[in-house]
Amino acid sequence: MAVGFIALAAVLLSSSFTASRFSSIKRPYALVPADAESVEPRMAITGAKRYAADGSILFVTIREPQLSLLSWLMVRRENDVQLMTFEDVNGSGTPQQQSTRGRRQMVSAKQAAEYVALSKLGYPIDLKPGNIVVDQIVCFKVNDEGTKCTEEAPSGKVLQPDDELISIDGTPIKTLDDLRPILARHKGGDEVEVSFNRPGKSGVQKGEVELIASPDDPTRVIVGFYPFDTTEVGAAPFPVSIDTAGIGGPSAGLAFTLTLIDELTPGELTGGNRVAVTGTIDVDGKVGPIGGLAQKASAVKQTGTKYFLVPASQSDDEIAAARAVAGNQVQIIPVGTIDEALAALTKLGGNGDRLGLPGKGFKPAS
Repeated sequence: MAVGFIALAAVLLSSSFTASRFSSIKRPYALVPADAESVEPRMAITGAKRYAADGSILFVTIREPQLSLLSWLMVRRENDVQLMTFEDVNGSGTPQQQSTRGRRQMVSAKQAAEYVALSKLGYPIDLKPGNIVVDQIVCFKVNDEGTKCTEEAPSGKVLQPDDELISIDGTPIKTLDDLRPILARHKGGDEVEVSFNRPGKSGVQKGEVELIASPDDPTRVIVGFYPFDTTEVGAAPFPVSIDTAGIGGPSAGLAFTLTLIDELTPGELTGGNRVAVTGTIDVDGKVGPIGGLAQKASAVKQTGTKYFLVPASQSDDEIAAARAVAGNQVQIIPVGTIDEALAALTKLGGNGDRLGLPGKGFKPAS
């Protein structure tokens, strides 16, 4: 009877807790493991030969569920679960803005993967600059937990993530190359008018922004935001598409890149192994950090995959946490560039050191 009462009380408390939107708990969301699955079935290539391989490259996903009280009580001490606040999940914007940003990042990740893989193999492919979109406002100071910005650059009074700049100081701008000579005429502390488009707002928005010196280079003047990479791949030699349903953000960029290289070359890039991969990729071939590394390590472990390539740019604490979760069942391999990733796969028995330039002189079928 007592057990039944406790179970019933837990259910009632859980419902009440959910209905009250977790007013008594500071972190009612969680970052939890999801899955690790092969990229290859999601990739379509038209106009170029594909090569089958025994091994496979897996991308890794995590989830951010909203917890009931019962779930929160059960998982709060698990080492592969990270409790989160609403702000941790959605940042300073709305869930809709976060979703829009994730879709934009995914498009960028696919294009960067296509460019890096094809150019690595010698295929003719080029880049064209995109428009100027705000990704993050420069942050001067964060709270003690490192989870929230407490002092932003002055630009944050006018601009916000996802804004697209269309003019500054009265001069129309389309790309970052257009912005630099305008800023070169100014010094930190100058105020300039900016015009921009904001998602969900009709018409052009305007405001006065105080320019600042760059935190990285005091001799350089900046508006005070980090731009989103809107560079587009142009003139690809053949169509490549990737089904990204259920994948949010850019963290599968490296996995996309390696899979495309594997698909376009004979032999075994992974040495016949199943290799899980996470990390962003930029057009220079650099691998960037991702969120939820420990949770992804747990997902990899649960699939029985023995190798996991992760960004070397993750903090030491994050990599240590991932290794603690994975134990001796998964080998965590940090990599910083596409070349380091290929070298790591070569050590596992792959042929990443013998790819050559199969795309050199490629001509699309007529």
